[in-house]
Amino acid sequence: MQDLGNTQFFKVETDNTSVKQILADVYAALTEKGYNPVNQIVGYIMSGDPTYITSYKNARSMIMKVERDELVEEMLTEYIKSSHWK
Repeated sequence: MQDLGNTQFFKVETDNTSVKQILADVYAALTEKGYNPVNQIVGYIMSGDPTYITSYKNARSMIMKVERDELVEEMLTEYIKSSHWK
């Protein structure tokens, strides 16, 4: 019988794909399908509607694993790193 007096640990294996890599993969899939990737990703971030992202190469499933605010954070971080704002 299980001891209910102690805290049990539960570990979930997660996909360690970075937000940066997911954005790169989604961008590539959208480009390959002939979409404007910037417009499509912005549409998704603004609305939350996953149909802005193609299902080609599993792009829609990948981007939905990440919270939209995390996508914005990653893009802003990379923009600031590449600029001379420092």
